Amino acid sequence: MLTVLHASDLQCGRPFLSYAAEALILLAHQAAPDVIVLSGDLTQRAKDSEFRTAQALIEQLPSVPLVVTPGNHDVPLYRVWERLATPFRNWRRVISTELDSVTSFPGGTFVALNSAAPRRAIVNGRLDQHQIEFAEREFTKAPPSNVRALVVHHHFVSTTDGSGGPPLPGAKAHMRAFESMGADLVLGGHVHQTHVTTSRDLLPACNEPGIPLINCGTTTSVRGRGFEEGLNSLNLVKVSLGKVEVLPHILEPNNSRFKPKTSIVLPRRFAGDRNIRTSEVIQ
Repeated sequence: MLTVLHASDLQCGRPFLSYAAEALILLAHQAAPDVIVLSGDLTQRAKDSEFRTAQALIEQLPSVPLVVTPGNHDVPLYRVWERLATPFRNWRRVISTELDSVTSFPGGTFVALNSAAPRRAIVNGRLDQHQIEFAEREFTKAPPSNVRALVVHHHFVSTTDGSGGPPLPGAKAHMRAFESMGADLVLGGHVHQTHVTTSRDLLPACNEPGIPLINCGTTTSVRGRGFEEGLNSLNLVKVSLGKVEVLPHILEPNNSRFKPKTSIVLPRRFAGDRNIRTSEVIQ
């Protein structure tokens, strides 16, 4: 079994909640995850000081593989010249020199694709073909038994209440590509509420299980929306032979601990081997 701690939308800056950050750090050490994913919007306004706050938080997390990807808030909004000329300057200086990255370790290959597109879409994002090809190359090199996960800040399927805005352009085409490269799950943020669905919402004409699409809510800021307005959330995701289990955790205002809610269990498309479907094993 592979355990993923999935947090998102830290929003270090004016919306940031220090008590929520402390609760995140506490759970991260208690849960003993195999890998930690921070799926974008580490800052509110992409300021150097905000990235330093995010960096300080990251340094207090357990020493396990860490996967990060930028969100639309990780590039300047009002500093227009910087957004057009050097949008990822502070990200590269403090968080990572890479925008698209791969993190491989025994049991997992996680590919993070930067969907922030400051020159084309201030709020919504974009993925380009060269990024899809990058993911495919990295998954091809991965051991067949590794869990293959994609980390993309923006969402592919609209939330029920529509509060997350429109999905990524080209979502269906991207999902076809992700299915063809044998992805096991996609982790993201942006919608500010827990949102779990599968690629079957985009590509329904198929009898096989879809890829679980898991969007985390707002982990350490006041920006929760919909049914998580005023709350903070994160996910523990457990990937085993035949299933993907998502266990959302909720933090109520001024509380010190994230508390688990009802788990969501989805079938896994592959049984640890790209050539064996989970349904074949179950039968």
